[in-house]
Amino acid sequence: MDWKQAWSTTTTTTNGALDALSPVCVPFAVRWDLAADRRDKLRTPEHLKALMAAQKEHNAARSTHATAKSQQLTARAASNNPFAAGRRAARVASKAAARHERDTRAKLKAARVNYPSTLKARAIQAHSLHAVPTVITSVVMSGAHLTVWPAATSAVLIGANVAGLALGRRKVRVPVDESVSLEERQLMERLVPSYWVEHAPDRGLSGTVTTPPAMEPGGIRCEIRLDGTWTVKTLADKADSIRALLGARTALRIRITSASRGGWAALTLATRSAAAGVSSLWTPDRIPSDPLSMSLGLDTETGDEVLIPFDERLLVSGASGTGKSWSFRPLMATAHLRGDLLLIDGKGEEATVWEHACRVAVERDEITDAVDDAHAEMTRRKADMKQRGVSVWDGRQLTVVVDEGQVILALISKDKDRLQRLIELSSLGRSRGVVLWWATQYPLTDGGAPGVHKLIAPNLLTRFSLRVAGTTQAQVALDDCAHYAPQQIPEGREYRGHGYLKGYGPRMLRTWTLDDSGVRTLPKSIWTPERSGQAPAAPLHLVKETAPSGALSNRDKVLAAVQAGARTAKDVADRTGLNKGTVSREIRALSADGAVHRTADGRLLPGQQAA
Repeated sequence: MDWKQAWSTTTTTTNGALDALSPVCVPFAVRWDLAADRRDKLRTPEHLKALMAAQKEHNAARSTHATAKSQQLTARAASNNPFAAGRRAARVASKAAARHERDTRAKLKAARVNYPSTLKARAIQAHSLHAVPTVITSVVMSGAHLTVWPAATSAVLIGANVAGLALGRRKVRVPVDESVSLEERQLMERLVPSYWVEHAPDRGLSGTVTTPPAMEPGGIRCEIRLDGTWTVKTLADKADSIRALLGARTALRIRITSASRGGWAALTLATRSAAAGVSSLWTPDRIPSDPLSMSLGLDTETGDEVLIPFDERLLVSGASGTGKSWSFRPLMATAHLRGDLLLIDGKGEEATVWEHACRVAVERDEITDAVDDAHAEMTRRKADMKQRGVSVWDGRQLTVVVDEGQVILALISKDKDRLQRLIELSSLGRSRGVVLWWATQYPLTDGGAPGVHKLIAPNLLTRFSLRVAGTTQAQVALDDCAHYAPQQIPEGREYRGHGYLKGYGPRMLRTWTLDDSGVRTLPKSIWTPERSGQAPAAPLHLVKETAPSGALSNRDKVLAAVQAGARTAKDVADRTGLNKGTVSREIRALSADGAVHRTADGRLLPGQQAA
């Protein structure tokens, strides 16, 4: 047997058990030390002098009172007349002496309060009051057999008092890794139970006790015992007091949630991010094998990958500069590779990157056509499902992405027919494989410029929010989970792509990102409305095609088509194979450069020919 190893194991186990018991005894030890310190501070020479004077005066008053009572008895024996002068004088003197004794006794009591005995002496006196009688009781009750329970009970009480003080004063050893920063070390020291209980009353947190803190991938975590009327909600309302007690910086995220048992809260200080060591760049390898889910990002506290439904309607909110577009791209890429993607882009920047891969709509006529085509496809699928006798679409999913929602609503708000079709896409499309994803910087349903329609928002059940402007936007962005407070996500580049997922819990997520070059590697698949009897398109596979050197750009293709005789945008689109939106943008750019001239009747001419 390895005695050294056995001793080490025993020591470790014992220390662990004592560390676990220490927080329970800390309040008792702290109250003891506070009372002992208060008594020690009162034991001054001035108070001692006043106590000795009070004792001397009280002893003199007692002696005077005893003499007066003796004289009263003598006068009573000398005369049977209660109204005799001698008896009356003795009675008055006795009452005066008694009154003086009571006064001196009150002064002595006040002096003893001002100069109390030490708490240790009081404890010895208290234990003696039950220790001595219980020992005598054990002896008296012993007959043929020794009766020990009275004395044992007294010994247990004495031992409990001593053990409680020892455990409460014990310095809990918090294991600290070498990688812990100075800030984390200071925070952990202030979360030690003895420090917390000693300073908590100064911050209005008396009645709470922490457990020894632990370092986790997402930062520092500990549990807090809630005594009395404390609840998790009332403790969460005291977050500012906790921050002041710990001396934590203002930007440090503090999360207070319910623990795994009643009467306890869990405190998390986000000093680290569990996702820090993992690249945020999305690749097709991130697509889960489960066809009904897709990867959103990583939990910054646990490092776990977070999946969301692929076939569910989605609302993504985020103010300008929060990384909304880059965070949204991996989800769009997943939809593009698994099915068909239709991007309705209110601003146009995203369409510039995606136009080679999927169908995009930017201009007014493109947007209205896209809404009409998506609605028609939804209606066609309904008829097809009825004909085949199925209740849920079993083919390719058409994902309709709206980005930026505020611009799209402003564009079609007066077109009641198309607005109604967009609303029906959000409410009826999911079971028919037409799923609406909505992105906006302004998650509002009311006002003159809402970011999402009030009849569309209730249908968007999956909601992810980056930093938003305020509480009103947070209410729309996360619905009944607005208490996650996405409006309090710190600003800065390091928090771009960070946000909260409705229903996941108030744990911040870091999303995957996809840059422009990553979008350009996606295969081309331009969705068009499917006609009855048309065979479904084959699923996409990611193939990175290397363009030959000297390949023509979209602008060169448009210019070549005009020079070859194309005189309308439709002719150019037919010759080049580009979508109408791309053709319109390139024609405007060429017109501005003078390479193409548009005549009064709308015909296109090369710049040299026009001259």
